[in-house]
Amino acid sequence: MSDEMRAMRLTRVGRPLELQSVPRPSPGEGEVLLRVLACAVCRTDLHVVDGELPDSRLPLVPGHEIVGEVTALGGGVTRFAIGDRVGVPWLGWTCGECDYCRAGQENLCERAEFTGYTRDGGFADYCVADARYCLPITGYTPEAAAPLLCAGLIGYRAYRMAGDHPERLGLYGFGAAAHILAQLAVARGQALYAFSRPGDETAQAFARQLGATWAGGSDQAPPVKLDAAIIFAPVGELIPIALSHVRPGGTVVCGGIHMSEIPAFPYRLLWEERCLRSVANLTRRDGEEFLALAPTIPIETSTRRYPLEQANQALDDLRAGRLSGAAVLIP
Repeated sequence: MSDEMRAMRLTRVGRPLELQSVPRPSPGEGEVLLRVLACAVCRTDLHVVDGELPDSRLPLVPGHEIVGEVTALGGGVTRFAIGDRVGVPWLGWTCGECDYCRAGQENLCERAEFTGYTRDGGFADYCVADARYCLPITGYTPEAAAPLLCAGLIGYRAYRMAGDHPERLGLYGFGAAAHILAQLAVARGQALYAFSRPGDETAQAFARQLGATWAGGSDQAPPVKLDAAIIFAPVGELIPIALSHVRPGGTVVCGGIHMSEIPAFPYRLLWEERCLRSVANLTRRDGEEFLALAPTIPIETSTRRYPLEQANQALDDLRAGRLSGAAVLIP
């Protein structure tokens, strides 16, 4: 095995990634070395590259929806063996000692490390990962599984935060996360209302194809009041709009890690016991539950494949809204 590998690295915020030859990493105590088989491209990667998330490690290899094959084990690793196929999500390490970790809220750990943000990620031929935060992958090809590891997992956590089986569920931003979550909602008999960018008829048609009861632009009102809405688009202006479309007692969940400024809105939109909440990261429990659930539905991912060296093109296509489903890099 060569001591070098290719990696798409962020060397300066706001600039394109650079294809570089760098030393192949070695797994430390409790870590595994993975040969990257696929890595999906997430909107959070855009937030990192564009500098909307502060204090990212530089230089940095982005990418946190990784499917890889274990090629080496660090000391003390017994969960996996050479040749196992695993997934690496956004949450890459937690301390296990703080109040949040001990209370089952490891997603809020103040010392947490994140794949493709504070730890090198999967836009490369190889990566290392903490074995505790790797998830076994079965029943999917690497390309199909990769979007499940953030779009799926964060979507699933947002779905659970939306309440106990809302009969009428709205999804704002019909991209990678929404197209996965839509299949779960439809399989459970929920009426799905999909909101895309105004005029994006391709996304709206895709939503209807997946079983949406109604699909339209985010500037349109649904035909009925919603029990809950999840906002995946990083657009703060959508919060008062979504609140205006949920019934009294309904919930609006913000599913992204970054959002533009939220405009002032009248208290009457929040009144009548409407709930507005965010989703932060994910837990290992989310991963284990969702990856066990996904093949039983079965959830299918819509992907567009890019070679590793076209990572910047994949990011540009995501930024411009030219994707239905998820972009996936194949080293």
